[in-house]
Amino acid sequence: MSIVSTQTAARADEPSDSGRPLRIAMIAPPWFELPPKGYGGTEAVVASLVDGLVRRGHDVTLVAAGEHRTRATRFHAVYDVPPTSLLGTPMPEVVVAAEAARVLETFEVDVVHDHTLAGPLLARGRQIPTVTTMHGPVTGANGDYVERLGRSVDVVAISDAQRRANPRLNWVGTVHNAIDVASFPYRAEKDDYVLWLGRFNPDKGAHLAIDAARAAGRPIVLAGKLNEAGEREYFETFVRPRLGDDVEYVGEADARTKRDLLAYARALAFPIQWEEPFGMVMIEAMACGTPVVAMDRGSVPEVVEHGRSGLVVDSFADFVDALEAVDELDPADARMRAEEMFDVDVMAAGYERVYRMLVEGTSSIRQLTDTDFGEVA
Repeated sequence: MSIVSTQTAARADEPSDSGRPLRIAMIAPPWFELPPKGYGGTEAVVASLVDGLVRRGHDVTLVAAGEHRTRATRFHAVYDVPPTSLLGTPMPEVVVAAEAARVLETFEVDVVHDHTLAGPLLARGRQIPTVTTMHGPVTGANGDYVERLGRSVDVVAISDAQRRANPRLNWVGTVHNAIDVASFPYRAEKDDYVLWLGRFNPDKGAHLAIDAARAAGRPIVLAGKLNEAGEREYFETFVRPRLGDDVEYVGEADARTKRDLLAYARALAFPIQWEEPFGMVMIEAMACGTPVVAMDRGSVPEVVEHGRSGLVVDSFADFVDALEAVDELDPADARMRAEEMFDVDVMAAGYERVYRMLVEGTSSIRQLTDTDFGEVA
């Protein structure tokens, strides 16, 4: 199988690729409903992808937890209420894999797109292609697991940086994550505060965002997930001691609150401390016309156009300077970047091309060379 890229080929203004509508089984993780009401980046992407594919005329069977809140043609609930409290335990993953196998015995499909951890283990027993998207790290235990799946699973990256991090996986394409840009309010007039939005983990750098905002003389608002033991420990050790009149923690933001915070923020602070494969909050901020100030790690330079939709820096000192200089950026440029590169229709078109390549054995998308992503299988 040739490795291909869909990023320059898939555009929102293109019609669905030629050929009959595809029958797609979409398997979602069981932990949060689709779309999530609060935290749940993977679930938000899967929900958007389902809706985008249906708009493009495809038949989508969705296996997920919670209520039917997408445009899926058929919906099979693994759990009436997502087992969020069991996050990190194996049984819900096994249950969703078993339900997906049962559903696939009932409905004939052309391709399975499995976003779960356990589900791809069943791919060896199928004649139809199984696609999985790497929503997290591709090194360590996670990468070792997917590498062991070999060519039984076709792997899609969410950034080129992610592919470069582990060229041994059976990569078949890169499709950036996306959002429904129109659902995010654009606002040209901003307040003075900087926003940090995410989960409280050292890799996300909330404490660095506080220090940088304080050094730049800007107030900062923190909104994030804080319910796992490691998150609470990090917050109590590194974040709470830094709270003050210029630093406000507002809790975990639901979909509406998140949009309000992003729309009014002067900038999104994204001081990540690891090679993040994709940061959804960056494109959510840009959709609101809010520029991103980010460390040059992982997918950041693919997502943020330096000098237009944000500022990409290499050091803490440069991060402080960027927060001071962010007033020079035009919010309209950030919104335009989100519309052109990270809207749902762009993502759906990209995945459609991957599916067709696998189902029909065709490839109209350019093949990558060895200099793009290392050795090509």
